[in-house]
Amino acid sequence: MSLPSPSYTITLRVEVAASQRATSTVVAAVADAGGAVMGVDIAHSTSHGLVVDVTCDTIDAEHGERVVAAVNAIEGAEVLKSSDSTFLMHLGGKIEVTNKVPLKTRRDLSRAYTPGVARVCLAIAEKPEDARRLTIKRNTVAVVTDGTAVLGLGDIGPAAALPVMEGKAALFKEFGGVDAWPVCLDTTDTDEIVRIVKAIAPVYGGVNLEDIAAPRCFEIEARLREELDIPVFHDDQHGTAIVVLAAMVNALKVVDKKLEDVRIVVSGVGAAGNAIIRLLKAQGARHIVAFGRDGALHPGVRTEDPHRRWIVENTNVDGFAGTLQEGLKGADVFVGVSAGGILSGSDVAQMADDAIVFALANPTPEVDPQEAAETAAVVATGRSDYPNQINNVLAFPGLFRGLLDTGATDITTELLRVAAVAIAEVVAPDELNSAYIIPGVFDHRVADAVADAVRRQA
Repeated sequence: MSLPSPSYTITLRVEVAASQRATSTVVAAVADAGGAVMGVDIAHSTSHGLVVDVTCDTIDAEHGERVVAAVNAIEGAEVLKSSDSTFLMHLGGKIEVTNKVPLKTRRDLSRAYTPGVARVCLAIAEKPEDARRLTIKRNTVAVVTDGTAVLGLGDIGPAAALPVMEGKAALFKEFGGVDAWPVCLDTTDTDEIVRIVKAIAPVYGGVNLEDIAAPRCFEIEARLREELDIPVFHDDQHGTAIVVLAAMVNALKVVDKKLEDVRIVVSGVGAAGNAIIRLLKAQGARHIVAFGRDGALHPGVRTEDPHRRWIVENTNVDGFAGTLQEGLKGADVFVGVSAGGILSGSDVAQMADDAIVFALANPTPEVDPQEAAETAAVVATGRSDYPNQINNVLAFPGLFRGLLDTGATDITTELLRVAAVAIAEVVAPDELNSAYIIPGVFDHRVADAVADAVRRQA
């Protein structure tokens, strides 16, 4: 069942009669319509009437419209305006550039710009590696997308992807102290994307690939890693895998099972699913069956995709060839990075005792978390309104912080693995329980722990 969410907070400006009863009637109408009232403020008052701002969380845009209609139906009340807090937050964008040095006098200007800056330019021309020391390069990451796989929205294009990339840049700064900038490319041509990123690379200390559809994302990452001298990281693959492994390490402690013994079902064999399977195997998982749209990947499946072929060759040792629902029977762990609503609570009930369910499709998980929790021992989602949120912000800020600090360029499977273990260890043994297997996204210890682990490994 969907619940009101901060993602759909609205504020109604309502004109009512000047009485406490009139205001309470408005609040009651909002609540009766299913809105979660978060605050009531008087915007304007006269001897005859009030203008009241009522802020409430709703389920979705259509629900917000029903709340407005419910208030307008009150005799003597009129909704003058309804505003969406999420859209208001994005007005004018969410990030900006600010100066680190003063520019108050001519002396400041002569050093920061001409003529003094020429001396620094010549120094870098003579010794190019000094760009890391003398420019923004040492702490700047390009967040690159073509807009073809944005969140769960799909191919919506580079302009529509920009709010997500802005958000990513804001998270880099907030949690890792890394300056990041959106680079939204109006092309889906693999060769052109590689060429453009190589051309702009002198400005950046790292590249974070984001929301690029599979299978092109694999080739783009591989080629850029080969051809650039800075770290290249596809967050949809490796960031997701890091946090899934971190949560898995702790979830298995809660249910007292070992990774090498449990039977794991993975729904989704795109970028995230592929990376998750590889990292789970690197940690010691031995019994994994992966499912795509057409069912289980097994030795009989023929595919030209090298990434799917790797899954075929390295998982499903028993050759299971059934459906996802059939594969769940007796499984210890479900990891979903596919599509919302494809499973029911009764499907989860067929899993082994003390089952672990990671339903990570966003915004609608593969199975309703409340239904899953009726029989599963541990449930995690990608949403912020349920416990155990699997959120990539736990990985990428600290990862890049460590990479930038060391100047390392090689992102190995072992580096990803130690980053995951570092996240898991932030949760102390006496804190660990079924509703707390992964740190919260605002736990600033996480980025420091990941950065320290990366520095040691690099």
